Amino acid sequence: MPSIQIKDVPEATHAVLRRRATQAHQSLQEYLLSRLVAEASSPTVEEVLDRAGGRAGGSLTFSAATQALHDDRARR
Repeated sequence: MPSIQIKDVPEATHAVLRRRATQAHQSLQEYLLSRLVAEASSPTVEEVLDRAGGRAGGSLTFSAATQALHDDRARR
C-alpha cells in the first residue's frame, strides 16, 4: 500500500489535527487516513460536471446554458 509523507506542517495545524484525532479516539495517522479517504470519495465540482457533460449529449456549452437560464428567469 502506498504511503504519503507531508513535511513542514505548521505547528498550529498539527496541534489542531492531533486534538481532533484524540477527540475521535484515533491516532493521528488513523484520523488523517480517514480524512483522505473521505476527500477522495467525494467528487469535485469539476469531476461532476465532466461526467455530466459526457452523458448529456446536448449541444449547449455550460456558459450558454447558464446564460439561457438567466435570460429565462429575467423574463419572468
